[in-house]
Amino acid sequence: MTMPSAQYAGSAASVRNSGSESVVRLALKADVILTGANGIGYLALATVLDSVLGVSTSAQLPIGAFLTVYALGVLFVTTRRTISKPAVVAIIVLNLLWTVVSVVVAVTGVFSPTGIGTFWTVAQGLVVGAIAVFQYVGLKRM
Repeated sequence: MTMPSAQYAGSAASVRNSGSESVVRLALKADVILTGANGIGYLALATVLDSVLGVSTSAQLPIGAFLTVYALGVLFVTTRRTISKPAVVAIIVLNLLWTVVSVVVAVTGVFSPTGIGTFWTVAQGLVVGAIAVFQYVGLKRM
């Protein structure tokens, strides 16, 4: 029986590491796509969405800017050769915070949303929460 060379042993370790990061990397990519699309949507369609969602353009623009910058930050973490566990923890915490704030905003009616706006706020908050759970599962597999 022959022993694998050091070259192959290193390759196996790389495959194992990349495989263990695949779930978290996929969850982070989903976050980038959905958060980025949401942010860009708020920025590009604020004047249209203000009447549909009942949220003023002056509120949508900073939210859209924040979401776009946030998505770029998550993209940065996602594209590193090795994903930083502390960065993923921070992303999960921020996503969970976003989920809680979304529900609070919907319940309190802070932005005076329409029915569609309230539904949208809760729905996108729940989607972000689901992504956070997906990211947590991936983090545990790293």
